[in-house]
Amino acid sequence: MAAPRNYKKEYANYQSRPAQIKRRTSRNAARNKLKKAGVAVAGRDVSHRNGNPRDNRRGNLSVKSASKNRSYARTRTAGKRNPRA
Repeated sequence: MAAPRNYKKEYANYQSRPAQIKRRTSRNAARNKLKKAGVAVAGRDVSHRNGNPRDNRRGNLSVKSASKNRSYARTRTAGKRNPRA
């Protein structure tokens, strides 16, 4: 049986890092940008075509289902295998 997850430790080690906070803030900004432009985003993910969450140009954003947006094969450094997808 696996040991229970320590969510407090996970947050302290990853989610509270300044770089990750900036990425999360930028993802939220991208979602709000599409909402303001009149794009229906309810129940769907906002996808960054080039995989960079800090790049919120309108041409780099699209709306996809969660399963499509989160299913890209990743490289060892967590980038998309096909960055054009």
